[in-house]
Amino acid sequence: MNVLLELLVVIFKVIGLWLLAVIKALVPSRFQSKKDVSDQVVLVTGAGSGIGRLLSVRFARLGSRLVLWDIDELGNQQTSELVRSAGSEASIYTVDLSKRTDIYRAADRVKQDVGDVDILVNNAGIVTGKKLLDCPDELMQKTVDVNCCAHFWTTKAFLPAMISRNHGHIVTVASGAGLFGLSGLCDYCASKFAAVGFDETLRNELGKQGKTGIHTTLVCPYYINTGMFAGVHTRFPLLLPILEPEEVVDRIMNGIQTNQAMLLMPRILYLFLILKGMIPVTVYDTLSNFFGVNDTMDAFVGRAKSK
Repeated sequence: MNVLLELLVVIFKVIGLWLLAVIKALVPSRFQSKKDVSDQVVLVTGAGSGIGRLLSVRFARLGSRLVLWDIDELGNQQTSELVRSAGSEASIYTVDLSKRTDIYRAADRVKQDVGDVDILVNNAGIVTGKKLLDCPDELMQKTVDVNCCAHFWTTKAFLPAMISRNHGHIVTVASGAGLFGLSGLCDYCASKFAAVGFDETLRNELGKQGKTGIHTTLVCPYYINTGMFAGVHTRFPLLLPILEPEEVVDRIMNGIQTNQAMLLMPRILYLFLILKGMIPVTVYDTLSNFFGVNDTMDAFVGRAKSK
């Protein structure tokens, strides 16, 4: 096929895919076809609280079998009780997601105890909320280990079985901070930018291998009202609201069940991402300052430590 003909085919394909994406975006989720996740093994990292706990319960209500990972043993146990109350099975493992050996050890136990994982939700994350020169080295390293490197190790542990069956789904819970740099979140943004790059590369690698039965979903929300970012504020809440956890989980579950590749919340982040690639850096910085993006962390306190 000559280059001109190939270009024409690509143009028509792009137009068709674009139209399909627009139609899908306009059709309410309740009318969209959703894949069945009943009896699927779903592993959720950071399942002991927040979004991880809510996702675990949602999957349980749909009949999935849950594998719950968290360093917080008590929180993980509480999540397992909620999962079982929802009528599903729950296998719990206390795992330090900042340690590669811990992850691989737990993964081996899961394979022995439960079997292959169908849906891997890389949700665990931590935040220091400190500026670059105020953040201890060890905390910065831990942020990168949990928010990024853990995705490497969990995926390497469970992806081979997905590839052999050409079946699976890997969910990367990153952040809007993985698309836009924010003052006071240097290590966090770096780790989430890495998670975004990981997802995009993984999607391309699977596509090149022809593994169409394995899907990936990238989740990039703005601040969520779970306590992890307690104290943050937004200058224009109607435009950039602090998101409610249930709303976020609704969108994530819909994205997983409809095999959505990329999910930004609120939707205005799509527009901001497009503009970021089109306007000069000086203009982008001026607009960021106007919207108060670099002031959001000024009153950050984070989640209260349990005593």
